[in-house]
Amino acid sequence: MSFENCKDVWVFIECFRGEPKDVGLELLGQGRKLADGLKQDLCAVIIGKDVNDAILESNEYGADKIYVVQGDEYEDYSADAYGKAFLELCKKYKPNTILVGATINGRDLGSKIAVSLRTGLTADCTSLKVDEDGVNVIWERPAFGGNLYAQIICSDTRPQMGTVRPGAFKKIDKVVGNKATIIREDIKVDKSEIRIKIIDFITSIKEQGIKLEEAEYIVAGGRGMKDAKNFKMLQDLADLLGGTVGASRAAVDAEWVPQSKQIGQTGKTVSPKVYIACGISGAVQHLAGISDSDVIIAINKDESAPIFEVADYCIIGDLFEVIPTLIKEISNLKCECTV
Repeated sequence: MSFENCKDVWVFIECFRGEPKDVGLELLGQGRKLADGLKQDLCAVIIGKDVNDAILESNEYGADKIYVVQGDEYEDYSADAYGKAFLELCKKYKPNTILVGATINGRDLGSKIAVSLRTGLTADCTSLKVDEDGVNVIWERPAFGGNLYAQIICSDTRPQMGTVRPGAFKKIDKVVGNKATIIREDIKVDKSEIRIKIIDFITSIKEQGIKLEEAEYIVAGGRGMKDAKNFKMLQDLADLLGGTVGASRAAVDAEWVPQSKQIGQTGKTVSPKVYIACGISGAVQHLAGISDSDVIIAINKDESAPIFEVADYCIIGDLFEVIPTLIKEISNLKCECTV
């Protein structure tokens, strides 16, 4: 696509059965910053069936335009149907920049679009900004195993594209009184073109409860937890705080907790109000997943642990003594508040 004809910043609002996932709404906030820097409009792209809630929320989070493609064939995600619809929109409206959540479906769709349009795609971005000339987006992501951060510019082709992990950015405050222009496109996909059919969805027991990406309080354990059974006290502390339990890669590799609880470069990116790291040394790969936490509390008996360099509060001590004490004190405070 020629640079002169490409305009606007697009954010793909991924939905599940009509309900928008948080990552798309989170990206509208970042999309607004990019759109203002590029002096272009912010557009939400919604594909699905019965997506009125997604349209409403996209408007509330500040989209200037909302492109909507609806139909029975879009009830469940498929690369064939969604890819065709998104490509048709791209060919007609020629976006300058596209942001997609780095979910399973988002990564699938993003790569399909990038290959089809012969453009670049930067994966798993952690920071986004516009260059000094107001022309290109600077996509920042971890590189070389998380030991460095690479800044990538797609200067030769358009649209410029990137995926961002859920939870990497927080949702902005809703924009009161926003009135987005809704553009509906009737794009049909024949059943014969959809090669994959969803038979059923099974919710894993491990995924029930508060999601890591949405939790305001996270209590995470690492190699220092020593055994799977010791995560019980982390769960007790998380329950007191109204949060959930996470883990470092070392704890997951040891099979103490499921992979769905892993936080870091090869796991999930989180941005809670409070992150409590228990027995986690603080490898750079793990720190990449918690950098947007409001407050980081580290508990470790090794006073030279790298986690202390980024923590707001540092507790040097035996976590098997510290955590039970925390549980006791918080329980006492809660009892006093209810008297």
